[in-house]
Amino acid sequence: MIILRSIISPIIKGHNFRASRVFLSTSVYKEEKINVGKYNINYLKVGNGAHSVLCMPGALGSIWTDFKPQIEGFDREKFSVIAWDPPGYGKSRPPEREFPNDFYEKDADAAFEFMKTLNIPKFSLMGWSDGGISSIILAAKYPEAVKKMVIWGANSFILPHELESYKKIKDVSNWSEKMRKPMVALYGEDRFPKLWAEWIDAMVAVYEANNGNICSDHLKDITCPTFILYGEKDPLVDNVHVTHLHTHIQGARIHLYPEGKHNIHIRYAEDFNKKVQDFLLQK
Repeated sequence: MIILRSIISPIIKGHNFRASRVFLSTSVYKEEKINVGKYNINYLKVGNGAHSVLCMPGALGSIWTDFKPQIEGFDREKFSVIAWDPPGYGKSRPPEREFPNDFYEKDADAAFEFMKTLNIPKFSLMGWSDGGISSIILAAKYPEAVKKMVIWGANSFILPHELESYKKIKDVSNWSEKMRKPMVALYGEDRFPKLWAEWIDAMVAVYEANNGNICSDHLKDITCPTFILYGEKDPLVDNVHVTHLHTHIQGARIHLYPEGKHNIHIRYAEDFNKKVQDFLLQK
């Protein structure tokens, strides 16, 4: 469901936690900023295709940590790919990130307003992890705006053992240097540990307030064609989640990566990009 799931190597000794993200920006691309409410949103747009696609990052995620293979790999004649740093993440600061119990819904609303501000009234969604959760809410609340939705590493509720797993990795001093370094580069030595701890506390609060429910009530309201992808060895997203989403989102289709973990869009970038583009272009 969330950020940094382990795919290649453990983040914490003794824990097969969240895997490495791509953390590589390049001067070839020009990021821009636009005011959306109280936030100055940092974003990148590549391609001139008629089909606009908004990339929704995972927890603490940004344009380059989460979507480099899609930014570089999508067909730019057929698609316009828009990737953003969600409010309070990456370069979309200040103000700093806040985590009320409805923060996923606030992200969904902000994404809708962001695309409206860019004068893109109709678009598709690619949501990873936390971004997948906000995509679900966005698609349910604003069906007129969403053409199609692609989600992976997402879940609509939290299981008790998942909550315990989050608590175990709250202290980032136990993370490997390799996994800590990109986030420190993005947020700073002092801010990153605090921001991550705030996110963990937010998950606990959401769980306790809603008996584990995040957005399951929204699934019945999704009307857009939906493609769910899942790595069957994802260590922190139980396979019950992909079954639940597939069952409760009407007409959803699914693709499984038997050896995949959390970051299937990075590990299997070429195949992932082809499958997703084919789905998005399908009439």
